[in-house]
Amino acid sequence: MSDTQARETSASGYDIAPLAPEERDRLAGQLSAEERDVLLNHGTERPFCGTLLNNKQSGVYACRLCGLPLFRSEEKFESGTGWPSFTRGYDPEHIREISDRKYGMVRTEIRCARCDSHLGHVFPDGPAPTFQRYCLNSVAMEFFASEADIPRH
Repeated sequence: MSDTQARETSASGYDIAPLAPEERDRLAGQLSAEERDVLLNHGTERPFCGTLLNNKQSGVYACRLCGLPLFRSEEKFESGTGWPSFTRGYDPEHIREISDRKYGMVRTEIRCARCDSHLGHVFPDGPAPTFQRYCLNSVAMEFFASEADIPRH
């Protein structure tokens, strides 16, 4: 495998090459107003309102815009914050972390590695063994009951 191929495919076998602007725009055209606000404008859905907050099904949570797998249901936990929370990502290469200094706070924003969509934030106050709390917007994700159903863009 060449260096280019290694950089564009994650360890879990998914294409993580950045989307072309035209493809991102095409996919964004299919989003609702709330999804656009969160994913593209770095908004936040209201707490305790997200459709995936109380989802207890087994499966995989993927990026709403591009379908890249982000989290497994086994890593989901009830944080009491009002947003779906996870202890670790599906694959570390699928999530980018960026320093966020808005609103007088220092936080770590998380974005999809393939399409650069805003997903939420990660905090160092989660349960063992990772002690991480990936706090996600439900509208930033799509749930798939089977890994086989996840689109491979």
